[in-house]
Amino acid sequence: MQENYKPSSVNSMLAAVNRFFKEMGWFECIVKPMKIQRQPFRSRERELSKEEYYRLLKAAKTQNNMRLYLLIQTICATGIRVSELQFITVEALRSSRAVVSLKGKTRSVLLPAALCRELKSYAKRRGIKTGSVFVTRSGRPVDRSNILHSMKALCETAGVDRNKVFPHNLRHLFACLYYQAEKDISRLADLLGHSNINTTRIYTCVSGEEQTRQIERLGLVL
Repeated sequence: MQENYKPSSVNSMLAAVNRFFKEMGWFECIVKPMKIQRQPFRSRERELSKEEYYRLLKAAKTQNNMRLYLLIQTICATGIRVSELQFITVEALRSSRAVVSLKGKTRSVLLPAALCRELKSYAKRRGIKTGSVFVTRSGRPVDRSNILHSMKALCETAGVDRNKVFPHNLRHLFACLYYQAEKDISRLADLLGHSNINTTRIYTCVSGEEQTRQIERLGLVL
């Protein structure tokens, strides 16, 4: 299995068969999962830069897709999940704070003043007086697949690799930039809605190139 699959895939398959073995009482057949060491840095091929983010925004504006233009900014400026976009409502804009309630958990998402102004103006132009700001023509909240497809459509115009463009990478960019500026992982965990700070550590990884520069700045090679 190791020769043909990634360690995470191997462990997923082992978990399935181990569950079967336990149900059958075949405990001697249970196989220990592979140990996976957390990667100390992110792959540059998958990392969206701030400059590329700006190019995506410019492409959305060029295509006159204002909903996507503001949606991308909303995710990146707040660190919100795509599933939480439905809580960005006209009412939330008035208080500059969205109350997100999903899977039995409730948290507040802070909305920057500049973002609130832009979204209020957009909602007014679209005739959205209450409820979610990001909705389809039928009034339903936009879904993940629609957002992903729309973002991918910007890649050629923006000159950004398609592999870097997906909603979660915007949340990742927010987390990386916040941590670089504040170095406060506990506060970042609160902003991202993480109950386990180890989850937040994934977002604080720098690229391999950045780690190399940090090591070189130690000046330990004469």
